[in-house]
Amino acid sequence: MKNYSTILVADNGLVRTVTLDRPERRNAMTPEMQLELLAALEHAASSACRVLVLSGAGDAFCSGLDLTAFEAIHDKTLIEHRADAERIARLFLALYELPIPTIAAVHGPAIAGGAGLATICDFALATQRAKFGFTEVRIGFIPAVVSAFLALKIGQRHAIDLLFTGRLIDADEALRIGLVNEVVQPGKLAHRVETLAESLIANSPRALSTTKRLIAAQNKDWLNVAIVAAIDASAEARTTEDFREGLAAFFAKRKPVWPK
Repeated sequence: MKNYSTILVADNGLVRTVTLDRPERRNAMTPEMQLELLAALEHAASSACRVLVLSGAGDAFCSGLDLTAFEAIHDKTLIEHRADAERIARLFLALYELPIPTIAAVHGPAIAGGAGLATICDFALATQRAKFGFTEVRIGFIPAVVSAFLALKIGQRHAIDLLFTGRLIDADEALRIGLVNEVVQPGKLAHRVETLAESLIANSPRALSTTKRLIAAQNKDWLNVAIVAAIDASAEARTTEDFREGLAAFFAKRKPVWPK
């Protein structure tokens, strides 16, 4: 199996676990990690594994995009910003359309793009230590690509609440609004993931993949339009004064002063 720099991939029978492996950065996603996740998903789709589990090393599941990647934002062109947005869209779509069931094992904070990864998985199991939030608006950015998937999973009213406020919610609220399937004790997450995976493997693999494809097809036309619009909006947002101020405030650890 291929070696990666930012993720770990391991098989346990027919279950493949992909672990985000940047614990020193709370598993924040870099372009390299996004490309490695894409490669791992592509490999899983053509392998014998029957279930894919997504997890995070260290204390967090994933804290979203690594904002240090934006420190040179002034030097990027709109075409480069668009390429960044397209890469994220490809990753989220690849996870959504993977022909085998996916399980997010969320043991800690899942923020912004990290919350997006958990949202898109077919199942999300969380411990009581988990936190979820789509915090992009706090730094003048937008949760563009994930917004379409989030509305599909939890409905527009709950999605608007989370996307507009940028607030963090705990695992119990995430369960109540349908963002996660189950909340388990921290020490029992691995066992519950294992039992869920076993129950899925017991079913017909062809029937599961067909059912998943049918569900995706029901939303395909609308989702394709939404993602194109999201890529445009995300690329444009990276060029705004609000985002520059939000980043500056984030790195300076101060409150942003939004341009009028």
